[in-house]
Amino acid sequence: MAKLHLVIGNKNYSSWSLRPWMALTMAHIPFDETVIPLYQPQSSKLICEHSAAGKVPILHHGKITVWESLAILEYLADAFPERKLWPGGKAARAAARSAATEMHSGFVALRNACPMNLRRPCKAIAMSEAVRTDVARIDALWRQCRNAHGRKGRFLFGPFSNADAMFAPVVTRFNTYDVKVSGESRAYMEAVLATPAFKTWEKAAREEPWTIPREEIE
Repeated sequence: MAKLHLVIGNKNYSSWSLRPWMALTMAHIPFDETVIPLYQPQSSKLICEHSAAGKVPILHHGKITVWESLAILEYLADAFPERKLWPGGKAARAAARSAATEMHSGFVALRNACPMNLRRPCKAIAMSEAVRTDVARIDALWRQCRNAHGRKGRFLFGPFSNADAMFAPVVTRFNTYDVKVSGESRAYMEAVLATPAFKTWEKAAREEPWTIPREEIE
């Protein structure tokens, strides 16, 4: 079988790139990676050499190319069913896919106000009502998933799944901007932040030489 090749952006800032990288790493699926720094003079050209969509992440698997984080996660679940990237059980899978899709399409206020930035010192910022609404919904959703399906592990549906990969950047945002959440959600965040996969990503992010000024929120 051809080896996977994941094309990603800066590890410090690229929340969409973190998602499939975490899924692959947590599932122990071997892959090569290429990091393309974003918002550099050659960034668009280099990314378009991998996908006409012009955005990261991009997954190559032999002659197959998959783009968009959620599509990549679905492809991985199909290609590696033994890795159980979605939880077992019809109800749990439905809930996990619903949560992942809600993350993919929603929470714009939070994304805009609190961009992922792993090098930023942890410090709170003033939040608009729209951001507070996003935070409250995510907090409630995490607790709902944990209470209904998460009793056999530390993650949303017990073992780490694609749903956790989708929410990993939100975990970093809540941590970086010192967002207050319930004790249950904070315990979930600590579980994600403590994974060897995330620690490896974070270390690489802190060592990157590139800075994107628009993503630096004081």
